[in-house]
Amino acid sequence: MKTRYSGLDLACQIAEMQKLVGMRINKIYDIDKKTYLLRMQRTEEKSVVLIESGSRIHETNSVWPKNDAPSGFTMKLRKHLKNKRLEELSQYKSDRIVVLKFGMNEVANYLVVELYDRGNILLLDHEFVIISLLRPRLNDENNKMVVRETYDLSNYKTKPTQALTNEQVSQLVQNAAPNDTLKKLFVPHCPYGPAVLEHLLLAHDIPVNKKKKDFLDGIESIISEVLAESYEFLDNNSGKGIILQKVDSNAGGVTSLTTNVEFHPFLFRQHSKMDCKTFDSFNAAVDEFFSGMETQKIDVKVAQQERQALKKLDNIKQDHLKRLTQLEVEQAKDRTFGELIELNCDLVDKALTVIRTAIANQIDWTDIEEIVAEAGENGDPILSRILKLKLDINHFTMMLSNPFEEYEEEEGEPVEHEVELDIDLTAQANARKYYDKKKSAALKEQKTLQSHSVAMKSAEKKTKAALREVAVSANIIKARKTYWFEKFYWFISSENYLVIAGRDQQQNEHLVKRYMAPTDIYVSYITIFWMK
Repeated sequence: MKTRYSGLDLACQIAEMQKLVGMRINKIYDIDKKTYLLRMQRTEEKSVVLIESGSRIHETNSVWPKNDAPSGFTMKLRKHLKNKRLEELSQYKSDRIVVLKFGMNEVANYLVVELYDRGNILLLDHEFVIISLLRPRLNDENNKMVVRETYDLSNYKTKPTQALTNEQVSQLVQNAAPNDTLKKLFVPHCPYGPAVLEHLLLAHDIPVNKKKKDFLDGIESIISEVLAESYEFLDNNSGKGIILQKVDSNAGGVTSLTTNVEFHPFLFRQHSKMDCKTFDSFNAAVDEFFSGMETQKIDVKVAQQERQALKKLDNIKQDHLKRLTQLEVEQAKDRTFGELIELNCDLVDKALTVIRTAIANQIDWTDIEEIVAEAGENGDPILSRILKLKLDINHFTMMLSNPFEEYEEEEGEPVEHEVELDIDLTAQANARKYYDKKKSAALKEQKTLQSHSVAMKSAEKKTKAALREVAVSANIIKARKTYWFEKFYWFISSENYLVIAGRDQQQNEHLVKRYMAPTDIYVSYITIFWMK
């Protein structure tokens, strides 16, 4: 998500904010340690300017919560800027630095806003000496950004003021590495950043990420033309506000989620296929973008909660389905094994006899395994069917198949199964054991089906309740706003009257002069102390 201005954004923003020149600062507030509000006025015309260090500067129509206790920096701004007229508002060359001049001559003050890196806000006197600043910085001995030092704009590296010549472009291309892209080579030489460069290159059907090894013949002349056009971009294009959006139709499984991704003063070619919202001005787009970020966070959170609730319900469904499928597979396997034992009853009994005899003669387990293996290799019709001995648990595994399939099938081999048998049981007893397991699994399946119905109804009820709760809480949060009377003492009487009182004498006067209507009731009281 885009969260700060580019050089082009700032140029368009400053152009739109020139109407503020001539207004006076009425109030200054801080929202947090990086964000400040300048309330400006000229006769009946009012405006509120929001400044966030390292990020943005724009007019705002949104309601922003103010700190109850203003910071020391805010107090300095109030002391030096209050009631002063905005004389100049400019961008330093094409860099992301804004300079606001308040007052004239020796009483003039400058407010410098840096909108790159971590950013900064500085209050300067008429000689550009730092009075106060948001973030002191010591780059070196000759470039100190602290109180009582001179703020020198010449220390900043700015982008070139004129386009490269054909020879300079050719030289850059010649010296480039094979994997260097057009973006890497020429963004530093474009005054308004990569977005404009990509926009202009796409007009010539050249992607910005094209590498040197893939450059076309004569691309140097095209790049020279593009760079020349980039310097005249603002003169040849009329800006407006654009917010690029992303629509996720499966965000929560209930409703689609639209999120704001980027803001721009123009609809660039690289963004032409994206969903977007258009505004009459760039300032309106920026104000909408940043003021909607909190609401967007709420929407994302709601979508996540919806997704989690529906995922939980789906997990319950899948778990029950998995258990039912497993029980069905177990029943089919146990029935098959029981049938195979009955069909091979003589074979199984003979194998049991051989193993029991060996054990009865106190032959070592290892020797028994070797005897069985050797007999199997020699083609013994009984012992060759024994696959594995598990004498520690008194079991063995035997390969069994349907003997009748040998005669019914003309092609292929009969299907063989690994059947585990209990040495202490007869063939019939082993078959009955598998049939009993099959019956037990059938009972479990029936109980699971019954519990599944109850569990699903309960889960669906809880999911619907959770979704309703999420939707209601989100609507409350988004709909909640601070009313004008909440800065006073207030309550609703039992007769449904709004009762308001000032916190001090100044607020009482403000309440009467600004908000009181002819139909309102004013009550004043005086406390009298009787002394003897």
